Formats: sequence, C-alpha cells, structure tokens
Amino acid sequence: MNRAELKKRIEYKDEKRILGEVLGSEKGPTMVIFAGIHGNEKAGVLGSERVLHRIREKNFHFKGNVHFILGNIKALNQDVRFRDADLNRIWTRDRMHELRGDSFLMDSETEEQIQIYALLRRILSTERGAFYFLDLHTTSSPSVPFITISDSLNNRKFASFFPVPVVLGIEEYLEGPLLTFINDHGYIALGFEGGQHTDPDSVVNCEYFIWKSMVHSGCLDRKQVADFDKYRKHFASLCCSHQFFEITYRYDLSNGQDFKMRPDFENFETIQKDQLLAFSQGLEIRADRKGRIFMPLYQKQGEDGFFILRRISRLWLEFSKVARKWKINHFLRLIPGVKQDPENEFILLVNPKTARFMAKDIFHLFGYRQQIYKDDKMHFIKRDRKQTQML
Repeated sequence: MNRAELKKRIEYKDEKRILGEVLGSEKGPTMVIFAGIHGNEKAGVLGSERVLHRIREKNFHFKGNVHFILGNIKALNQDVRFRDADLNRIWTRDRMHELRGDSFLMDSETEEQIQIYALLRRILSTERGAFYFLDLHTTSSPSVPFITISDSLNNRKFASFFPVPVVLGIEEYLEGPLLTFINDHGYIALGFEGGQHTDPDSVVNCEYFIWKSMVHSGCLDRKQVADFDKYRKHFASLCCSHQFFEITYRYDLSNGQDFKMRPDFENFETIQKDQLLAFSQGLEIRADRKGRIFMPLYQKQGEDGFFILRRISRLWLEFSKVARKWKINHFLRLIPGVKQDPENEFILLVNPKTARFMAKDIFHLFGYRQQIYKDDKMHFIKRDRKQTQML
C-alpha cells in the first residue's frame, strides 16, 4: 500500500456500521474495536479490514467475540475529520442524558453517535466480559505508534503488553472522548495512534496492534498466529521504547483563532522552554516549559494546537500501584477542603483553596484526575472503579 491508496476515497454505507464480527466457538472475552471515529483517519479502518480478511481465509479458533465498528461514516466518505462536530468530543455525561430525551439537536455526528451508542448497549447487555475497547487513530504529524489511556491500573496492565509509549491523563484536557465515557463505566479502554494519517506504515501498525490485542486479551492463542513474534519486533524496531508520559499542557484552539504550527515537529520530540512552537493571529507562541511536543496540529480541523508531555518515572508508577491496591486514597478525604461527592462515590470534591496547596500529582498518584470544575469545586474523578451499567 502507498500514500495514494491511503488517500483514496472509499464509500462506506450507513447500514454497514459493523465492519465485521468474529463470534468464537468458546466462551471468552468481548473485544470492541472502533475505527474511523475521525473521518480523515483511515488507517484503522484499512488495518481492520486486513485482519478480517485474514480471519476469513484461515481457520482460527476464537474464544469470545470481536466486533469491528465504523465510527464517523459520513466523514469517512468525505475524507474530513468531522462534519458538524468532533465525534470524539461529544461523549459527555450531560450530552448522554440529552440523547435519552428529546431535546437534542440532530446533526450529522449526533446521528452517528446514536447508532454507535445503541451498538454499545446491545453488546454490553447481551455478551459477557471481560470487555476490551480499542479505538484506532492516526496523527497529522509524523509519529511513532503510541497508546493513550485513562490512568486505571487495568488500562496500564493491558497497555504494558505493547512496546510503545503510553500517554496518561488526556481526559484532563479533552472533554467528551469516546474512550473516557467507556472507561468511566469501569471498562478497559485503549486508544492506539498508528502513525501519521498518510503513512502506509500506519495501516500495518494498526493491523499488528489488533493481532496483539486479540492474543493478549485471550481471544486468540498466540500459537495460532504464525508470525506473532514479528509484531513485537516490528514495534521495537521503530524505537518505540515502552515509557509512560503524562500531559502537562494543552494549547486550546476552541476560540477559532488563526493558528499555524511551525513545520517539521514530530511526536515526542524534545522541546526547550521559550522555544518557538507556533503562531496564533500572527503572534509567536513559545513553550512555557521544557518537555516533549505531542500531537502538533498540521490539519485544518481540530481544537488542540499541541500538547506538552513529561516522562513518568517507573518508581512513581510502582508507588501509585501499591498505594491504590492498599486503598491509601481514603486518607485524601481526611484533608480539610476535600470530601466525597454524595451523589458519586468515584468523585472527590476539592475546594480550590485546598488545591492550591496540594500538588495535582498527589491526586494522580492515588488514581484521581481532575475532569471538571463545577459549583466552585474541582472534581477529581477516580480512574480505578468497578464496572457500572451503561444507561
């Protein structure tokens, strides 16, 4: 496959929301794979089609079921990120309540969302776990493959099977991603970025990620996949060291400003404080800290100019794992200005004055991420949680 083939428009039908399904002959996990949530990111769709084609050719023995679901079909057909609204920014709690009523505005992405939501509810109500949700994406800048997760221990454990960088905490900076909505119900949910939109290797990366996911989830025995070891070696050859990072800064473009990123940045590239990164309304935008550049924007649509990352030490990861398993987080409620939300056992309400004296890292350590600011309180939401019903 070359770049021209990857750019070629493919017509997907609305009634073909399910790209393919694999129904195992034995009980086992359920895996749901989303592709094309952004319409200009076709590598995940093509990688899924490759996997499905090989499954149909070979006599694989599956445990459990695997569902491949198309995302924004209308945007895929037009080769645009979205039409009316970003399908990966509208899965908020308030919006989901609206969809269960009759007061919402029906636009292109709402129609797509309603169909995907109905599929999710059907799968969760008729099948048994463990459940694994994967969302396949690509980036506008050159990039090695990487994984994004909400910082739960279950997500960390599954992400550790893949020798690629893992980025934590994106849910603190983005409102309404699909996987955050799913993870908020206690399910394992990983986002995989296969590389740059137009890079043919992105298709290969998505394909290999799917095979590894099916094996590590228990849907497939690795002995059935003749070239399974090649997948690990492939990712390792891309210099994708298995390191954990977290987001420390996001440049917001929601106000519709005239933004232009400086050319030739690559994901995870080291940047220095005061380094010139971009221009907005003709004015220079310089880094206010050192770190790693993350997802610099080189496309017309999008509300995120760039992010800045910092590396997380192995010691911090291990300590946070122990702290959560021993449930030391309960001591947070004893701090003046911190209390549990009476309506949600997974949320801590924090007085902003208290938050000024407590580093956000403390909440992160115990598995809480700030997601909203409401009623003069900061809401820190627990990432490790039991599964709850998706209404």
